[in-house]
Amino acid sequence: MMGAIRTTRDRWIEEGLRALAAGGPDAVRVEALAKGLGVTKGGFYGYFADRDALLEAMLDTWERESTDEVIERIEREGGDPKSKIQRAGVLTFSGGRLLPIDLAIRDWARRDEAVAERLRRVDNRRMALLRQMIGTFCDDPDEVEARSLLAFCAAIGHHSLAADHEGRTRAQVLARATDLLLNRP
Repeated sequence: MMGAIRTTRDRWIEEGLRALAAGGPDAVRVEALAKGLGVTKGGFYGYFADRDALLEAMLDTWERESTDEVIERIEREGGDPKSKIQRAGVLTFSGGRLLPIDLAIRDWARRDEAVAERLRRVDNRRMALLRQMIGTFCDDPDEVEARSLLAFCAAIGHHSLAADHEGRTRAQVLARATDLLLNRP
């Protein structure tokens, strides 16, 4: 008789991140995750002491993937600072895997100070990258800070914006905004 296949720690974390993105932190329940994975919840406790330990591991994974791994990838793929800024934005905020997790964590941070501190740390790293890259083509520190803020707000905020753009698509407007922020004609 074959033994049960053990669900990995990473699969529990990934399923937790999916649940978080879909329904917020209240949707991250051990029983529901086990059902989604097609396993019993007993294996969960081989990796995590409790739900809080899973939530912490999920935040660790999100932080690593949305900062360290994004920065490593843009450096590895190279290019000028403007293309690196754009690639970082695409990797993080363009509808891929990280975007719904990021938006759910932003919402969660409004109600949980520890999560808010984690988000602040991640956003500070992202802003530092923007400042560094924008500083390569803009000399005024106040303008570097303003462009960094505007770029970051556009990347995050446009997902919540419901406005129309007077005959233009959102993609067209975002492309033009990016050109303005990055000093491109």
